[in-house]
Amino acid sequence: MKRYHYKFTGRVQGVGFRFTMMHIANQLGLTGWVKNNYDGSVEAEVQGKEYVIQSLIQSLNNDIYIRIENIKKTEIRLLETEENFTVKF
Repeated sequence: MKRYHYKFTGRVQGVGFRFTMMHIANQLGLTGWVKNNYDGSVEAEVQGKEYVIQSLIQSLNNDIYIRIENIKKTEIRLLETEENFTVKF
């Protein structure tokens, strides 16, 4: 199990990024959260098996409305009590 903090830039706000990410993450059994930042970026924490997290990121890259130009990824400590993936407002 891994947990990563992500910061996505590009065309990531106003295109359904957060809800698309939440939907895919929940389908894949990942936990974490996603939120918009005031600077136009999107921030997220994702926890699960490495290959499943990579599947999530690939799915976001394949979306016709989302255009990720840059991803900053940092490994962080696991949260044992987290049960689902949510959108933060």
